[in-house]
Amino acid sequence: TSKGVVAVDPAVIPLGTRMYVPGYGEGFAADTGSAVRGRMIDLWFPSCAEAMAWGRKSVTITLH
Repeated sequence: TSKGVVAVDPAVIPLGTRMYVPGYGEGFAADTGSAVRGRMIDLWFPSCAEAMAWGRKSVTITLH
């Protein structure tokens, strides 16, 4: 897994969709997470520390 991989609910955002996440950058809907439901997404980070530093945020993403 690498930076840019985003877990989504495929009923809301189809797998394969490219997106821009403010503060994170470009992303690609390539995964589904067991806890990812509805309008929530889960971003990949290379370390737990980076994920914790990002935290939980409400952002407006742009789908391409």
